[in-house]
Amino acid sequence: MTNRRTPFGRTLCAMITPFTEAGTLDVAGARRLAARLVAEGCDGLVLNGTTGESPTTTDAEKAELIAAVREAVGDSASLVAGVGTADTRHTIELTLAAEKAGADGVLVVSPYYSKPQQEAVEAHFRQVADASGLPVMLYDIPGRTGTRIEPETMIRLAEHPRIVAVKDCSYDFLGTQKVLARTELAYYAGCDEHVLALYAVGAAGCVSTVANAVPSHIAAILDAFDADDTARATELQLRATPLIEAMMGAGLPGTVTAKALLAELHLPAGPVRSPLLPADRRTTDGLLALYEELTTP
Repeated sequence: MTNRRTPFGRTLCAMITPFTEAGTLDVAGARRLAARLVAEGCDGLVLNGTTGESPTTTDAEKAELIAAVREAVGDSASLVAGVGTADTRHTIELTLAAEKAGADGVLVVSPYYSKPQQEAVEAHFRQVADASGLPVMLYDIPGRTGTRIEPETMIRLAEHPRIVAVKDCSYDFLGTQKVLARTELAYYAGCDEHVLALYAVGAAGCVSTVANAVPSHIAAILDAFDADDTARATELQLRATPLIEAMMGAGLPGTVTAKALLAELHLPAGPVRSPLLPADRRTTDGLLALYEELTTP
């Protein structure tokens, strides 16, 4: 087994935020879902990420969710709080609130829409990292933000003592390897189809949306690789591909598909908030069929 730096654990779930049917925060449901995820193999949870509908939850709801999940899981899993916004000042406010609520670290996405130049992107992350005592996971997802964290920027940011990890949705495997080779940043695969591939070149683990539904299967991929059973790890990754594609690659946000599937499994989920729309019946039936295929021995 490779000696990996895993500041937030290995198998992290990008947890959905459960809502009641009335659309309010389902605190009891969040506790129950978090406890299940940890019991079934997740040693870290990312709360208030975009999978957790952070664009449409209030600052107060974000803090309440962190505190509730901390109460539910205790010290059995790390809690990483999504705090990324397009506004550096607001991102710092959310970082301080997350620290107060009990988070172990923060996930900070590159500022979106305004397309700042790399010097400004770097300054944004440094200001956030300087603002609290929490370690920072950078989130590189240019397909959503419109702005890449370029490899050379990432390498400079790795010099900051509290910038310790990256959630990688760059779809630039060469750039990722360049940063892995030149820094001690702990990389987490943010795209479920890359879990095994990135782990094989030294990543710390993954931040998985699909783990909302099948946490034990995602953990098993990494378990098999750690046990030097690469054939088994490959088999498990490939077996998950149909569900990964249906949840993440079929044109709907992972939040929508994860909530649809969790609801079918009678697990806390609830509705999505506008502007998202729920999955239709055909999509939901397809997700359930693929879940049953994957989880049937």
